[in-house]
Amino acid sequence: MTARAIIIGAARSGSGKTSVTIGLMRALKRRGRAVHGAKSGPDYIDPGFHQAATGHPGVNLDSWAMHPDLLAHLGSRQSEEADMLLIESAMGLFDGIVSEPGRSGAAADIARLYDVPCLVILDVSGQSQTAAALAKGFAAYDPKVRIAGVVLNQVASPRHEAMARDAIEAIGIPVLGAVYRNPDMALPERHLGLVQASEHAALEAFIERLADVMEQSIDLDAVMKAAVPLSMQAGDAARLLPPPGQRIAIAQDAAFSFVYPHLARRWREAGAELLPFSPLADEGPAESADACWLPGGYPELHAGRIAAAKNFHASMQAFAETRPVHGECGGFMVLGKALEDADGTTHAMLGLLSHVTSYAKRKMNLGYRQATLMSDCAIGRKGETIRGHEFHYSRLVEPGSDDPLATLADGQGRALGPSGARRGMVSGTYFHAIARS
Repeated sequence: MTARAIIIGAARSGSGKTSVTIGLMRALKRRGRAVHGAKSGPDYIDPGFHQAATGHPGVNLDSWAMHPDLLAHLGSRQSEEADMLLIESAMGLFDGIVSEPGRSGAAADIARLYDVPCLVILDVSGQSQTAAALAKGFAAYDPKVRIAGVVLNQVASPRHEAMARDAIEAIGIPVLGAVYRNPDMALPERHLGLVQASEHAALEAFIERLADVMEQSIDLDAVMKAAVPLSMQAGDAARLLPPPGQRIAIAQDAAFSFVYPHLARRWREAGAELLPFSPLADEGPAESADACWLPGGYPELHAGRIAAAKNFHASMQAFAETRPVHGECGGFMVLGKALEDADGTTHAMLGLLSHVTSYAKRKMNLGYRQATLMSDCAIGRKGETIRGHEFHYSRLVEPGSDDPLATLADGQGRALGPSGARRGMVSGTYFHAIARS
């Protein structure tokens, strides 16, 4: 089976891409299609919504962090046994970093590499005919990026729709649908973007409502016709991170949840067993595990409960004496000595590393990262360069006395200095590892 693929893009974040994508996925699934989803770029929240809508795990396709061979491997794997592959853009369709050609992180890279057409979601609130200028800009900006059509979003009235639709169709660009303003379609947000799918109350009913709207608003036959058979070579998985152990204890609850789907899948395919445990339920890592992974998430929202989880603290202390422990972002915060929450209250953390972090004294850190490891650890070997992404508002208020884990550069190779920490068997970083460079 060769999946037909289409990219769902927009001019910017906040244009309604995710709501339209989720609704389209479920609407096409209702028609008996095997629908799979993918997210361009490093966002780790949207793939969870894709899985909820389709019943199939999502995946990230990141042209900056992933070598083209790995990108092809993951894309071809995600299209297996699928009729339709919907690839949701991050930010705007062409938004990425100035990097080597074809490796900006933008969804447009995928469109160029694999000749996948794009369906553009145009938020037309506050405009009408001007939407045609935006649509023409999308069509003309890069001739290697095919625009299959547009969907109008945030339409106020039939007259509003007609004005925008007529202007766009007059320049030869198909309008495949119009979604009217509906506050019930909004996805809840918090400081790192959308609230995760696992936390969304009555998620299934919400997805069903989105599908109802898309069935009424978008020409699904036209969308399926606009998609094209995906032509990707098999690629290879050599640049995926190897599992940090054979049996991996992995924290999994409302405070620890940001694990890239391609990492978990790779570890399982390599023969590793993932053993989830909940620090918020005062659980510790399984005694049978030979490595422990604390993912990112929202420990700043649960700092009091984490501090009070005595069994979790004792179990982690004992585990770290003999087996490797690694923490990313939120996990890194919990590995430290203390965490200051938004109210300014300081909570004792694991103390396996010596830094202190604060969400009260916050500053946004966002961007691609290249980390050259200074010693062996759970994510690689000394001297290896790992590509990843950093997105957090907390910051270090006391750097601690541990050895740095890596020297860091941004996505364009500009040096950022030493980063992360390592002490004994314990390592941690603020950045989320995506793939080997």
